[in-house]
Amino acid sequence: MKINTIGVLTSGGDAPGMNAAVRAVVRSALDRGLKVKGILRGYNGLIDDEITDLNIRSVSDIIHRGGTVLYTARSPRFREEEGMQTAMQTCQRQGIDGIVCIGGDGTFRGARDLSLHGIPCVGVPGTIDNDIASTEYSIGFDTAVNTCMEMVDRLRDTAQSHDRCTVVEVMGRGAGYLALHSGVACGATAVVVPEIKIDVEEDIIGKIMRAKKTGKKHFIVVVAEGVGGVDMLAGRIQTETGIDTRATVLGHVQRGGSPSVRDRVTASKMGYEAVQLLAQGIGNRVVAEKDGKIVDYDIYEALNMEKAFDEKLYRIANAINN
Repeated sequence: MKINTIGVLTSGGDAPGMNAAVRAVVRSALDRGLKVKGILRGYNGLIDDEITDLNIRSVSDIIHRGGTVLYTARSPRFREEEGMQTAMQTCQRQGIDGIVCIGGDGTFRGARDLSLHGIPCVGVPGTIDNDIASTEYSIGFDTAVNTCMEMVDRLRDTAQSHDRCTVVEVMGRGAGYLALHSGVACGATAVVVPEIKIDVEEDIIGKIMRAKKTGKKHFIVVVAEGVGGVDMLAGRIQTETGIDTRATVLGHVQRGGSPSVRDRVTASKMGYEAVQLLAQGIGNRVVAEKDGKIVDYDIYEALNMEKAFDEKLYRIANAINN
């Protein structure tokens, strides 16, 4: 299949580095003599025909910006056949021959469905949760975990000043990667993630009390969003330890901010590779990182993979954070 025009969209939750990926897609495509169209607000843009022509200057000065200049959204309408048919009509009307879809697993499912309907798509992993099974690294994770680290470090200052325990909820509805990595980086007394079942009495209360006996007076507990219950946990810690305990939810501050070097470079490499695949008429693929190299997988294979949680790092956190 000859490709003349490539579309690019960002879908699902925004992640720092998405703009760097968009920039790489646009400039790599133009370098190959292809036309590029930006699809606004994810798959909704295909349904509502929110399409804009992109040129080399359209993506100037965006590599350092957080969020996504193409905007993003989740699209329940796209899961219905009527929405899919409308999206296909938009592609035909706009002359879009293939699409680079930047986002998470939900975005990849949309790319798979479009590919089945005759529009070659390549998925690029972009999510701060780093929970996409097919790739060791997803665009946005490094920036987000550094933001968590900076916020928790600030909370530690006030916790130390008041001999307080702070229970911090970080993002990660179904995955604890942000919690684990930020917990290790911040020296959190305990890290709570959905992947590991814990005994609150032994693994949190007991650990705090043992550390208190060694002279420690302030504590940080990091909890993944998917576990929840930070207010209840804070209340229990205060009741059982006598330590003034507060709960803090970091929220969407974790999604924003200028992307790190790692996110800018990884996004650039992945966006470039996605274009190389589509330029050859190859779709139904997902770009990924494996052993530090950019690879690609069949999208069905990618969606059926399972990502192993780093239990060794979790054990390290328990061993060294006291």
